[in-house]
Amino acid sequence: IRFGNLLFMSSMVSLFFYVSLLTMLMSGIGANFEYDLKKIVAFSTLSQLGLMMSVLFSGNFDLSYFHLLSHAFFKSLLFMCSGLIIHSMCDSQDIRYMGYILNDKPYMGTCFMVSNLSLCGLFFTSGFYSKDMIVEFYLFSNFNFFMGFLYLFCISLTVCYTIRLLFYTLFFGVVTFSFRSVSEGQSSFFSLIILLFFSLFFGSMFMWLTFLTPILFFFPFYIKMLTFFFMLFGLFMYVLFYNLNIKIIFLFNFFGSMWYI
Repeated sequence: IRFGNLLFMSSMVSLFFYVSLLTMLMSGIGANFEYDLKKIVAFSTLSQLGLMMSVLFSGNFDLSYFHLLSHAFFKSLLFMCSGLIIHSMCDSQDIRYMGYILNDKPYMGTCFMVSNLSLCGLFFTSGFYSKDMIVEFYLFSNFNFFMGFLYLFCISLTVCYTIRLLFYTLFFGVVTFSFRSVSEGQSSFFSLIILLFFSLFFGSMFMWLTFLTPILFFFPFYIKMLTFFFMLFGLFMYVLFYNLNIKIIFLFNFFGSMWYI
């Protein structure tokens, strides 16, 4: 971001944009076919990095930096909660064995859910303000239909693997361990409180107090609701990918292995 102006002196800007978009696509699909919790979080981080770089190579440095800061808080909360979950599961990282964590650890489960919902861009969380502005920025830009749809599809993949992760870890899943820790512990309580607060309110505070001039996009109501529509589309894709995982083993092996790269 600091040397962003130098990037546009090169003729490779378009190539970098397509590479970042491809990074979002590959990491988003890979996260939907992965069962390792650490790998899912890593794919999620890679996908968000691709999102930030695509905004950067589109010329909007401030918006890329805004999403970088908001993403730092809810992803830090997600990393901490994931580490605590793995520790409580005796170092097991398979999400298929992590069911009903919300019942055993309600506070940590709530923090984990808030961080994931902020990652999805749920209304009025920290991630909503940056992601909604990114979506509106691309709708306002001069992209063709295919590129616009591909970009929104990549964003919907985030909702898809997030719902899948919450489904396996918090609500359902298969509990097969005869021993698992149900204590939430007090050592990480203060850190989770701080990150939870910023995951909820940082986006609004930063946008309202830091930007010298407000960034406003005027669209019809159905365009403004695109974030919500693509959250529903991500839910539909989760059901689709879930059935594909069961019926087509080849797709699971192919996408779960990062396309055999």
